[in-house]
Amino acid sequence: MRLRVGAIKGKNMFKYLKTTLLLLPLLFLQQSCGVYTLNGSLIPENMKTFNVQFFENSAPIVVPNLSQQFTESLRERIRNQSRLSQTDGDADAIFEGRITGYSIAPAAVGGANDRAQANRLSITVSVKYVDAIEPDNSFEQTFTRYQDFTGVVQTVEQQLIQDINRMLTEDIFNRAFANW
Repeated sequence: MRLRVGAIKGKNMFKYLKTTLLLLPLLFLQQSCGVYTLNGSLIPENMKTFNVQFFENSAPIVVPNLSQQFTESLRERIRNQSRLSQTDGDADAIFEGRITGYSIAPAAVGGANDRAQANRLSITVSVKYVDAIEPDNSFEQTFTRYQDFTGVVQTVEQQLIQDINRMLTEDIFNRAFANW
């Protein structure tokens, strides 16, 4: 009879161990410090708000509306790719900075006259990110992106600016929320 009771205890022990091993990973997932989104970002659960301050254009070449376009692009990316609410006052995540570079330079030279066959539009942005929830995640960094183009800049400039803003805001978002 004793052997039979021990066998039952062994089966119960195995069942208990199996259940524990299955539930343990779920416990760790629930206790994590943030929530992953579909784009791979990790935003702390207690982070609720963000503020993107106006990025002034202090580049040697000033393009009208570039500051407004970039600032709004960054706000839009955070609104669309996170659960954070935008605020104009104090926030859990604050982005500030300025546009420090805007340049057009030859990207490829060739032909009979050694003229530019392609040009490169580059935009550089200095960003200060303050994370009030996890201050160790705060940073100050410069981001640069470019697009090559052929032809006259005036005909493609607005599309290039949109494309570069999209790349810059992706880099900034990933640095702040995905730690890339």
